[in-house]
Amino acid sequence: MLRPALVAGIIALLSLSAVSAQEKPPLSLYGLLPKVEDVQISPDGSKLAVLTTDGEKRFLTIRKTEGGGLAGIAVADNKLRSMAWAGEDHVILVSSVATRGLNLDGPKREYFTVVDFKISTGVQKPLMESAPEALTVILGQPQIRTVKGDPHVFLEGARFLRGAAASTLFRFNLRTGTVRLLEHGARYSSDSWLVDATGEPFAQSTYDDKTGRWSLLMRVGSNWRTVDTAIAPMGSFGVEGLGRDGTSAVVWRRGDAVALKEYRSNGKSEALAEDSDLRGLLHDPATHRLIGSFGLRGDDIVYSFEKARDQAAWRAALKVFPQARVTLQSWTKDRKRLVVKVDSAQTGPSFAVVDFNTNQSWTLGPIYKDLTPAAISPVRAISYKAADGLAISAYLTLPRSRAPQALPLIVLPHAGPEGRDTPGYDWWSQALASRGYAVLRANFRGSDGLGADFHAAGFGQWGGKMLTDLSDGVRYLADQGLIDRNRVCIMGASFGGYAAMAGATLDKGVYRCAVSVGGPTDLNLVARSVFNPGAVCVSQGPGSSDKGAMGDCQLRGAGPVNTQRLLIANADGRDLRTSTTPRYWLRFLGVDNSRAPNLDAISPAKLADRVAIPVMLIHGTDDTIVPYEHSQIMADALKKAGKSVDLIPLDGEDHWLSRGNTRLKMLTEAVAFVEKHNPPD
Repeated sequence: MLRPALVAGIIALLSLSAVSAQEKPPLSLYGLLPKVEDVQISPDGSKLAVLTTDGEKRFLTIRKTEGGGLAGIAVADNKLRSMAWAGEDHVILVSSVATRGLNLDGPKREYFTVVDFKISTGVQKPLMESAPEALTVILGQPQIRTVKGDPHVFLEGARFLRGAAASTLFRFNLRTGTVRLLEHGARYSSDSWLVDATGEPFAQSTYDDKTGRWSLLMRVGSNWRTVDTAIAPMGSFGVEGLGRDGTSAVVWRRGDAVALKEYRSNGKSEALAEDSDLRGLLHDPATHRLIGSFGLRGDDIVYSFEKARDQAAWRAALKVFPQARVTLQSWTKDRKRLVVKVDSAQTGPSFAVVDFNTNQSWTLGPIYKDLTPAAISPVRAISYKAADGLAISAYLTLPRSRAPQALPLIVLPHAGPEGRDTPGYDWWSQALASRGYAVLRANFRGSDGLGADFHAAGFGQWGGKMLTDLSDGVRYLADQGLIDRNRVCIMGASFGGYAAMAGATLDKGVYRCAVSVGGPTDLNLVARSVFNPGAVCVSQGPGSSDKGAMGDCQLRGAGPVNTQRLLIANADGRDLRTSTTPRYWLRFLGVDNSRAPNLDAISPAKLADRVAIPVMLIHGTDDTIVPYEHSQIMADALKKAGKSVDLIPLDGEDHWLSRGNTRLKMLTEAVAFVEKHNPPD
């Protein structure tokens, strides 16, 4: 059994001055970026790459695992999305920027770039700048391999073939600094690549946006063979990684009856999982073979390994952190040292190291600066029945300083909409609870991780039962005496923002005020953005003075429109490839290529005359998933109808509230709004 050896981090955390029950913690405690965003351990376990913030700007520090700094750089305003070790002397950094540029005109998109930080020299090198005939952006997750002793990075880039952009695979040798085009077999519809453990192209995925047809191709000798094809109306399945023996490919077939399939180049396939609660795969860091998976079972994150000894090792790691929610963050090449995220209901989230060689573990420190137990409100899991009898699971955060009766309530629906809430630390709901509000986070129908039937129950219910599942929760809490049914507001981001506006227009009489953060308000715009994405101009005509105009464009194309699938994201480590793709929303809207319901009937911007409560709209001006236009349209419609509305732009902010100062501004404005219109005291 493992034993904690170094507990200085925990002692320091608990020794901080507690916030009294009467004093409200500053909102910056919750709203600024976390003190530590990510920790990745090097392949041999001797070093850590630590991404920290001062609440606003980001910094990368390389330090010895057991103390002592080695190197560091200021990431500054870059939105760093992921980082990974490539050998012991390189850290690969993926950042994004919302822009119309990067040699492409047209609609603003979130473009992703990759940089190699060499620790021994302190030099940063943008990798795609040296790729021939390609844009500087990347279209897929970096794949890191060791080839003949040298660290290599394989990147999907946009290369122009006969006047059109195609996803193409490039190989970068980090020791020699050389780059070469790896695969000439690219198709115009290629959208995802997989290399094997030796660095050879192994599988590729193609997708036709017009027909929705996905295909998986695998290499046989020097040829590519199509081993499967399917209609995937919600977007490409892509290719997820190597299979169990390293000679197969794994595909996550979301939307199918089979969630996960393993394919071989001879055309044979095998279903590995039919569990819709599956949330991520585990690959051996040395061989890159599939060795397990993780998913949600009720409120718990469950890790399942192929081999019994790996499962036993994970159970041993969990015993060190009883009563905490533990997720794997990174591990060494031999899997003998792990970095885990430990989410304690009493002390909040932190990072820790588990060492199987010495049977020791130690805490690296808290994720949120100055977060004390006194500033964390209790969370309880609840369940209630929707009006049609469907069981809804939810989480109720209760203010520490008040008795749980007749409380003011904030309904905080999650984004997605097929995401889900979990009982772990949530900065937004904790901030609201610190002000004296109870906070309801309900997993309305359509949320994932709760079974295939529950997920499918949300299809076509975007403005229907997905919404009333929330107000049914309000009625349940009121019947229990926990909240005052006359003191309820609703707020949320993305789909949660839509739900807030829909609560003011479609589910009237439940809420006293509504706050939408980056929520879609005109669903016809959402549908059109999927079926008719804005073109980009790849090559301007000579003498063109207006590069934003398309009138003198020599070459138009769709460009790299699916880069948002790179985001790695929520606390459970789930790849947001599907849950941030607008195409996936169509199934919940009940829209397909041949059938479209009356979206005006469930679009808040078309129903502004129905609003009878104060509304606040908060939106990032760099939002490329739900453009700022949605909130502007809603604000204009409300003003025209003579309704009360506040529109708060977040300059330079994206859909995910990635910047500390604008995230805190959002929280400050939203809290002030609900305190005015639904006072907690």
